[in-house]
Amino acid sequence: MNVSLDFVRTAFKLMTSAIQWQWHLFFMPRKKENFMLFSLALIILLGLLSRSLLGKIHLPYIIGMLFVGILLGPFGFNILSSQLTNISGDIREIALIIILMKAGLSLDLKDLKKVGRPAIMLCFVPASFEIIAYLLFAPHLMGISVIEAGIIGSIMGAVSPAVVVPAMTRLIDEKRGTDKAIPQMMLAGSSADDVYCIVIFTALSGLAQGGNIHATSLLRVPVSMVTGIALGVVSGILIVQFFRKVHMRDTIKVLVLLSLAFLFITLEKTIENIVPISGLLAIVSLGLIIKAQHPILANRITPKFSKLWVGAEILLFVLVGALVNINYISTAGINVVFMLIIGLTFRTVGTFISTTKAGLTKQEQLFCLVSEFPKATVQAAMGGVPLAMGLACGELALTFAVIGIIITAPLGSFLISVTSKKYLTVETALK
Repeated sequence: MNVSLDFVRTAFKLMTSAIQWQWHLFFMPRKKENFMLFSLALIILLGLLSRSLLGKIHLPYIIGMLFVGILLGPFGFNILSSQLTNISGDIREIALIIILMKAGLSLDLKDLKKVGRPAIMLCFVPASFEIIAYLLFAPHLMGISVIEAGIIGSIMGAVSPAVVVPAMTRLIDEKRGTDKAIPQMMLAGSSADDVYCIVIFTALSGLAQGGNIHATSLLRVPVSMVTGIALGVVSGILIVQFFRKVHMRDTIKVLVLLSLAFLFITLEKTIENIVPISGLLAIVSLGLIIKAQHPILANRITPKFSKLWVGAEILLFVLVGALVNINYISTAGINVVFMLIIGLTFRTVGTFISTTKAGLTKQEQLFCLVSEFPKATVQAAMGGVPLAMGLACGELALTFAVIGIIITAPLGSFLISVTSKKYLTVETALK
């Protein structure tokens, strides 16, 4: 088996080297600035092509975009401009901001109050169980430290808005399961769960870069969540009043909200040593307040964020694919898959606990369990961060992210579609 894998790797290297030589000799643009534009053109066109092809065979197009990135990246044909790959982290962060803003604008606080305790528990319990699984098993399976296991667990503990948000909003439109607010509950859980995991990741990655674990370090997580929510709520109230008084096109309002989101992230990084604050949680809270206080505006601008996401997700998933080291994946793959299964098993237990006593049937509860499977957006956005930070677990974290996306995105998407049609009832006017 090892001989065959070595042969495949060697053959792949020879093939890519030959193609790279021909490509750079005959086709590569001569000027660096043109090279970057050319790389963007390739990413968008091939990303759209993969999206179309995989859509026709009913597979998540996210996987096609990842493979486009692998082929174009330095471990594939090495076609992408280094200028572009150098700023890929910023591009991935912008994509994450767009999907979290869209999620916040899609949530209705009335629906969350209707569900109550289960919705709150889904925001952190399943993710916590999955992170605990990595803390318990990853050090032994992967030969890494507990802190590194926590970092990888916080990346993998997030469910994917790219898969869950469109699926749940579609169910809300169809009024399927809405009599018990099931899609709203899962939508809220997937959105807040992402922010929860990202906040934990930020705290742990800071410790891994040379910090020490103190009580004050552990307090940064809840403090950053509280300050992030406060910032988002206050900003939301003020921006709604501003939009009511100042007339402007919805497109301009979207630009204003994006600028605010960028400022939240900048503020988080600027004052992190003074006051910990979660910029991403502030973004979700901002969207929630706009939805609560000005639902007409939220309903008008949400489709515009959906349109922005079309381009953002292509850049996100292709660029994360470009970071993938095929050689490393082939050596670490089996243990990664095993750990992934353990993590999902723990997550299922956490989801089951969260949805118990929620007035759901066993079939509806099964739908909730499989809705927590998909990994994609946060893994794509954060999977390459430890590598960029120079952490020892960088390659492994990226490998977990990519394998997690490839396995759980299609599986979760398929199971959500099947179980929703089979187990969720359509709400009628009489109800």
